[in-house]
Amino acid sequence: MNLLERAEKVLPGGVNSPVRAFRGVGGTPVFVRAAQGAWLEGEDGRRYVDYIGGYGPHILGHRHPAIVAAIQEALSRGTAFGAPTLPEVELAEQIAAALPAVEMVRLVNSGTEATMSALRLARAATGRSRFIKFEGCYHGHADPFLIAAGSGAATIGVPSSPGVPPSVTADTLLAPYNDVDAVARHFAEQGKDIAAVIVEPIAGNMSLVPPVPGFLKELRDLCDRHGALLIFDEVMTGFRVAWGGAQNIVDVRPDLTTLGKVIGGGLPLAAYAGPRDLMLRIAPAGPVYQAGTLSGNPLAVAAGRAALAELSCDSPCAYEALEKTGARLQAGIEEAGRRHAIPVLVQRQGSMLGFFFTKRPVERLEDVHASDRQRFTRVFHRLLDDGIHLPPSAYETLFLSTAHGDAEIDATLAAFDRAFAAEEP
Repeated sequence: MNLLERAEKVLPGGVNSPVRAFRGVGGTPVFVRAAQGAWLEGEDGRRYVDYIGGYGPHILGHRHPAIVAAIQEALSRGTAFGAPTLPEVELAEQIAAALPAVEMVRLVNSGTEATMSALRLARAATGRSRFIKFEGCYHGHADPFLIAAGSGAATIGVPSSPGVPPSVTADTLLAPYNDVDAVARHFAEQGKDIAAVIVEPIAGNMSLVPPVPGFLKELRDLCDRHGALLIFDEVMTGFRVAWGGAQNIVDVRPDLTTLGKVIGGGLPLAAYAGPRDLMLRIAPAGPVYQAGTLSGNPLAVAAGRAALAELSCDSPCAYEALEKTGARLQAGIEEAGRRHAIPVLVQRQGSMLGFFFTKRPVERLEDVHASDRQRFTRVFHRLLDDGIHLPPSAYETLFLSTAHGDAEIDATLAAFDRAFAAEEP
């Protein structure tokens, strides 16, 4: 009995999160027993250059010494207290200092908690129920968001889930990503009922799709004009694409921000945050209820604080190194495509990268659907056989870390060259 068969006897699909099951690419997943730096080690002893990165948090690589030391020190003092701690305050201060749109922070355990809480707050603040989300943007698995979700939901062909009552999604309005005219139509027809627009400022759940020029600014203008709140879901991009997050690149300030992944240093931690007047509506300061037994868990807070300390540009800036590494990987994949006459579009923002087998621009979910995902599957498996582990779906983003050095990029580009050679017309 292989490991997947054993797992399937006690875990639905053999996994605890759908994309891990390899349903998007076929075959059997690698069961990982250890990781270090930019490398994964499977239960069979094989090693792989890792571009999953825990789906985002491991921007410093696996088992970074500063994070390990911080967790060990926190563990020596306890694991969960059910009471406030000083490090929670210090982490919130770090986040607020990095994001001009943030004055107050509420720590939670997952991105799903963060987004559903931010939406609740937006509805309470505006007295409205409806909100706009974008096709291909994934905001966690809370019921209102599971319509035209990207990432794992798109991978398994279930963009909306059974078990979600129609009444719950009746207030969810959809628009194609990068289509501001569709958003404007929603506001023209139902503006007095729309509480918020929630968006990934750089979409990372339909692989990597950046905003077209002016898109986010126009969303900001529409929200201001109609009295709605703008929510940036930066669970993925926060402290990943830049210090603070995407909003510091695009120069658009949201009303509310959700964060996760990097701020937990690889442990379960997320947050929603915003200006004081909004955040003071959250219990116990205000009437909008949200709570969590393990929110602000000492181990996760310690890991997050250590990660942000390492990323701070007060020291040699990690983001400069990540930009150079990402640019080299992007250029190398593009060159391999040209060399072997394989149409490949590479889109990147800092240490996040996506590639699509297509000749057309990719600006929204339908463009990802139209790309050659069968070719992606073949290339994925050739790379995996060659010791390069990408996320197992054409809808997932690749993540680089500061641990990806010249040797790892050399090995990756050589493997891409061989995989593309096998695809030559």
